[in-house]
Amino acid sequence: MTNTSAFDAPLRLAADAVLIMIDVQQGFEDAAFWGERDNPQAEANMAALLDAWAATGRPVVTVQHGSPGGPLAPGTPGYELKPMMAGVAADLHITKTVNSAFYGTPDLHAWLQARGATQLVVAGIMTNVCNETTARMGGNLGYDVVFPTDAMHTFAMAGPDGVSIPAEQLARATAAVLHRMRFAKVVATGDVLKAAQA
Repeated sequence: MTNTSAFDAPLRLAADAVLIMIDVQQGFEDAAFWGERDNPQAEANMAALLDAWAATGRPVVTVQHGSPGGPLAPGTPGYELKPMMAGVAADLHITKTVNSAFYGTPDLHAWLQARGATQLVVAGIMTNVCNETTARMGGNLGYDVVFPTDAMHTFAMAGPDGVSIPAEQLARATAAVLHRMRFAKVVATGDVLKAAQA
């Protein structure tokens, strides 16, 4: 595991820290399919991060998920990015069919290595699925991963016993695991914005 002190120290943001905006797609508005979500401020915080990256010239990666037969199916309105993403000038756009942005096209790890990038800020949808999977892989690959949990959201999910777990609890569990096991530095959007201006 990574040195504990790096996770407990105040957040420092690299001049070339890469913002990875995961699956900010219209299909996640389908409440009938996904159910109850958490964090109604997620989109506003995502937008604040995008504004900060645009203002400082840091690189942005956008990610788009395609799942045949569901709300995110390619070729459907749900596959398209949300309107808030329309003005984003992404340095790299990745399409994927699995949970991790590291298993998409083009190859994220190769692109980051070519740039010499070492720090990633993960935001978007869903906290405990594609965001968490990307953060875990990023940590395993040696990147300094920053995880602003209020710039993402998830949905309630039923466990194998059929009991539904509220979205807020799932998000808290993700934050706890990523923090305790040192996959990522778990922070708030305000912490990232402050560090971006430093």
